[in-house]
Amino acid sequence: MGTKTGLAVTATVVTVGLAAFWAFSAPLPRFAPQDAARLEGGDAGRGGIVFAASDCASCHMTPGQPDRRLLGGGMSLPSPFGTLRPPNISPDPESGIGRWRAIDLANAIMSGVSPNGAHYYPALPYTSYAGMSETDLRDLMAFLRTLPPTDHVAPPHELSFPFTVRRFIGLWKLLYFKPGSADGPTAEEPGLARGRYLVETLSHCAECHSSRDVFGGVIEETRFAGGRNPEGVGFAPNITPARLSGWTQEELARFLETGRSPSGREVGGTMKDVIANLAQLQPEDRDAIAAYVKSLPPRPTPSP
Repeated sequence: MGTKTGLAVTATVVTVGLAAFWAFSAPLPRFAPQDAARLEGGDAGRGGIVFAASDCASCHMTPGQPDRRLLGGGMSLPSPFGTLRPPNISPDPESGIGRWRAIDLANAIMSGVSPNGAHYYPALPYTSYAGMSETDLRDLMAFLRTLPPTDHVAPPHELSFPFTVRRFIGLWKLLYFKPGSADGPTAEEPGLARGRYLVETLSHCAECHSSRDVFGGVIEETRFAGGRNPEGVGFAPNITPARLSGWTQEELARFLETGRSPSGREVGGTMKDVIANLAQLQPEDRDAIAAYVKSLPPRPTPSP
C-alpha cells in the first residue's frame, strides 16, 4: 500500500469514526414539538409535593440564605470529574427558566437535554427522573412558575478536558441511561407501586445510596446498598434490609419525617436536606416509601 493510499484509508477511517461518534452521541429529547401543548396546564398545589419529593431545593436553592423556594442555583457539587454547579431554575426570564415551556423542563429532567439541544451532565438525576409521569411533570412546572424569581447567576462548572465536551455524555447515556415510560404512578395510586415510584423516580434514592464505577455509573449490584458520597465526603449508608432489618416500617416512616433514628440519633450531612423535603409529604407517601424500602432485596454493603 502506497503512502497516498495509506493516508486516504486513514482519513476515511477517521471520518467514519467521527461520523459514528456524532451520530451515537446525539442528544435525544423525549418529547417532540407537537407534544408541547399536552404538557401544559398543571396543578401548582400538587406540584409542590412533586417538588418536595424530587429534592429540587437541596441542589438549586441559592446558597447562603434559608429560603428553600429561592432557586438561584450556584451550589458547589464536587465530583471525581470536577466541580459542578446547579443552575438557576427560578422563574427569572434572564437568569432562570422563566421563558421555558413545560416541554423544555420535561426534556431537561426526563432525558437530560437542554432547550438548545445540548446534553446535561448527569449530576441532574435524569437517569431516575426519566420515569416521571406526565401529570407530575405538568404539576411541577406549574409550581415552579409560582416561585419568586431571582437574577442570581450560578458560576460555571469547573471541569477539565475531556469532561468539558458535552457530546461525550451521549456515549455515557448509551451505557447508563434508559428512557422511562413517563407513565409512573400518580399521587392517588396506593401501596407498593407508589413507594417504588417515589423511591426509584422522584426521590432518586439510588443516586446517592449506591456505589459507582470509574465512569460515574451506578453499579447495579450495589443499588441501595450504599456508596461513597459523590462529593467525596462520607459514605451514604446501605438502606436495604441487610442494614435496616432492625427498623420497623413505622420507625422508618417516622425517620423520614423527623430525621431521628429509632435509637434517637439525629440525621446529618446531605440527608438532613432530604428529610426537610420528605417531611413536607403526606404521611401516606412516607409510609409508601418505607414499605418499598423494606421490600428491597438485602444486599451487602460494598467496601468504601
